[in-house]
Amino acid sequence: MPDPTRDATTITGQTRLVAVLGDPVAQVRAPALLNRLFAARGVDIVVIPAHVRPDDLGTVVRGLQATANVVGLLVTVPHKVNVLRYADVRSAAAELAGGANALRRLDDGTWHADNFDGAGFVAGLVEAGHRPEGRHVVLVGAGGAGAAIAPALLGAGVDRLTLSDVDDTRVKEVAERLSPHWPGRIFTGTGLESADIVVNATPLGMGPDDPLPFDPAESRPGALVADIVMKPRETRLLREAAGLGRPVLPGEPMLRNQMDLYLGYFAPGA
Repeated sequence: MPDPTRDATTITGQTRLVAVLGDPVAQVRAPALLNRLFAARGVDIVVIPAHVRPDDLGTVVRGLQATANVVGLLVTVPHKVNVLRYADVRSAAAELAGGANALRRLDDGTWHADNFDGAGFVAGLVEAGHRPEGRHVVLVGAGGAGAAIAPALLGAGVDRLTLSDVDDTRVKEVAERLSPHWPGRIFTGTGLESADIVVNATPLGMGPDDPLPFDPAESRPGALVADIVMKPRETRLLREAAGLGRPVLPGEPMLRNQMDLYLGYFAPGA
């Protein structure tokens, strides 16, 4: 039962936990956003960051599964694909993405995996006035986030989706998984010069010395350049794209539009 007197600083012996697993984890914004949302709804759940190295992922996920007051997990770079192996039940979105960004403990103690990255990105895109129907989108990055955004864009009516990644195996896996659902609409390569929307779905931009994931000058004038990096809000990619006169979309709307989805996932009925 929601507690209307609860605020974001109240933690008691009855407080339940959601851990955000990542490596690194200093950039995550979900704890601040979700803790305010849970508090505003009177939900006694606290979101905490957990810095988890790749080699320790299984140990941490199984350990938290054995912690009775852990209601679920949020998952970020680089664990979204590998965490799926620890899920007992998978949503359709997680299956299509081949990865998860949220796990919820079921009543029997098993993990249910879901993925809200794609829904959040598309909602942020539409909110900003960039409807995807009939568009050509180039998606740079076929890892955990990109693999979730790809089916969401196709489901939203993108006419042509071009997948690009430095890892050809990733591109092949995503294309093969999605092509039976959307035949004839998935391509690989670059295609920047003809794209209506170009999306950076890689982690490049989180670090101040990161190279650009792609050269925005290669995109056509008027093409939207979108970035899913949350921090910094204005990445070097967005700064250079804006300097060229391209419209830009930062990563924050993608996360913000996932908040109500997370609330319904971890606290149904709140």
